[in-house]
Amino acid sequence: MSTITTHEGVEIFYKDWGPKNAQPIVFHHGWPLSADDWDIQMLYFVDKGYRVIALDRRGHGRSTQVSDGHDMDHYAADVAAVVAHLDLRKAVHIGHSTGGGEATRYVARFGETRDVAKLVLIAAVPPIMVKTAANPGGLPLEVLDGLRNALAANRAQFYLDFASGPFYGYNRPGATASQGVIENWWRQSMMGGAKAHYDGIKAFSETDFTEDLKTIKVPTLVMHGDDDQIVPIADSRIFRRSFSLIAR
Repeated sequence: MSTITTHEGVEIFYKDWGPKNAQPIVFHHGWPLSADDWDIQMLYFVDKGYRVIALDRRGHGRSTQVSDGHDMDHYAADVAAVVAHLDLRKAVHIGHSTGGGEATRYVARFGETRDVAKLVLIAAVPPIMVKTAANPGGLPLEVLDGLRNALAANRAQFYLDFASGPFYGYNRPGATASQGVIENWWRQSMMGGAKAHYDGIKAFSETDFTEDLKTIKVPTLVMHGDDDQIVPIADSRIFRRSFSLIAR
């Protein structure tokens, strides 16, 4: 099993497939999942000749279930440790949901040092998810408190319900649910630590990435579905604001 140990003593698991001299693609997973969530995409791109890398965020999957450091600064620093260990250059960073926040902070803080090639944000949490005076279309804090309460009360059932319903849109009329996909989502989630997942809700929802986005100079692709129930696009305001901040 491939791991590195950060300067804080946190063991981070990662996958590294493909030719070592090929252009690297680094995948950043969503909450509360693991690197396994990118397996299909990693298989596709490694078959096209790329080097593909994905890591389990601290407290998630096979990485150390530490008590602290479940915030975007630590997430990005852990990514930087893996990237430095593998000496990745000209990498494309692809982040989904929480992973989009992690990738954004990483590129903003470490992108120039490691010569990042491109950034892809898929249904990502930037610029900010929670409702604030500056973000009136965001999710009310009470909704996020509901996630925390459900996780603390019965994490196993909460994750099963989450995957069976809003995460994949299986609660929409006419949707055909895949039991295998649901159980794989649940499997990944239950591998991680409850405290990391609990604290991670604050990290993905309340972190403001406005200043990070302003510093990003690499070509960036932003994709966001108009029926995203987890990170609602709020009538395209998230998409438009992220795009406008990056483009400045």
